[in-house]
Amino acid sequence: MNIATIAAFWTVSMLFVLTPGVDWAYAMAAGIRHTNVGWAVAGLLAGHLTATVMVTAGLAALLAASPTAMTVLTVAGAVYLCWLGVTTLRHRHAVATAEMLAPTAGRQLFLKGLGVSLLNPKVFLLFLALLPQFVTPGTGWPVPAQLLTLGALHVLNCAIIYAMVAFGASAVLTARPRPALAVTTLTGIVLIGFGGVLAVEQLAPHLSRIVVP
Repeated sequence: MNIATIAAFWTVSMLFVLTPGVDWAYAMAAGIRHTNVGWAVAGLLAGHLTATVMVTAGLAALLAASPTAMTVLTVAGAVYLCWLGVTTLRHRHAVATAEMLAPTAGRQLFLKGLGVSLLNPKVFLLFLALLPQFVTPGTGWPVPAQLLTLGALHVLNCAIIYAMVAFGASAVLTARPRPALAVTTLTGIVLIGFGGVLAVEQLAPHLSRIVVP
């Protein structure tokens, strides 16, 4: 694995991280509503790092090869995202008060962030499709070492962007209740929307087999 390969992977990874999604939504929500947003970002990063380790160990490949396991994981992730979205919408008016800086325990924020990234099956599928494309056998680097190196580079990209999103939201929106309320409402809708799409993608084929004789 040479410098050109690493640079190419960094570019693809950064483009992926820069695309707003569930991780962005959670980072923004944590930045608006809490003061210890570093824990939320750490949770997201831990999820991506865990996915990297699982891909390296081959567990994610086995998971992707099992339709039942993937369905269960996806539905669980969808339910979790919808729950986070509903919770965000229920407490969205708190952003107009001092409650938006509530001292939520760092452990709670960390676990929520871990769940957001780790229960998203698209993270595993992305790694399965992306990482192997940049691995070069027979170069003196063991394949697991190459996978871990690329995964760590991806986590570094995530750390930079998610920290910017979370701390940027904290710095810009906490002093502006109305924009913060709008962003929080949109965040809740996005989380529920992602959860709904994940659930429909997995359950629709099963439901069609039940309905159609």
